[in-house]
Amino acid sequence: MNNRRPILLVDDDAELLELLTEHLHATGQFAVTTAASMEDADKAFAQEDSHFDAVVLDIGLPDGDGRDYCARMRKVGHNMPVIILTGANEESDVVRGLDSGANDYVAKPFRAAELVARLQAQLRVFERSEEAVFPVGPYTFRPAKKLLQDIGRNRRIHLTDKETAVLKFLYRSDKTVDRQILMHEVWGYNSAVRTHTLETHIYRLRQKIEADPGNPSLLVTEGGGYRLRPEAVATEQ
Repeated sequence: MNNRRPILLVDDDAELLELLTEHLHATGQFAVTTAASMEDADKAFAQEDSHFDAVVLDIGLPDGDGRDYCARMRKVGHNMPVIILTGANEESDVVRGLDSGANDYVAKPFRAAELVARLQAQLRVFERSEEAVFPVGPYTFRPAKKLLQDIGRNRRIHLTDKETAVLKFLYRSDKTVDRQILMHEVWGYNSAVRTHTLETHIYRLRQKIEADPGNPSLLVTEGGGYRLRPEAVATEQ
């Protein structure tokens, strides 16, 4: 699985879209979807199983003002970070963009590295917020609330601090995570923590999230470690 963070770029400047897409891909952190208009952005959101961790949105679009589109996104419940791209640097334009629900703005011309830094900063803030949600199989994972929700089955699963930390780290990894690395990331360099501690937490997590804990499809063992498969659909019991 490639667990790059899905980003939607909305701008009618094809050359800029290509440049930003290449730069974001080169970081190894982002998977980019592009849209040249609000209509294209609507189509991207309408795709089955679509999910974006952040949106980069130009103000001047061929079918309207990006700030109006941002306000519309917020109205329908899209709460991911939104960064506005603006050629206007007047205070009133910036204020209107932030008032529309944008989290930050970048004035053109700008360096791609600056946009990446702004994205990373906003994503870090968002992950610590109550609104942060991540899809994991049939569940909606809310790390701040230490909660998994299966809306289809009206089911809520409460997690411990360590279970939340394990899921969150595995979600952000794009490959199998070695047991030792996972232990160090979740428990720190604590000599008192043994592999058995991690295995116990994995066992309890599987009891909570897997339809068949003995044959896991979401949290799998691979080689010398574990991998989370958030795109997998657990078979109902």
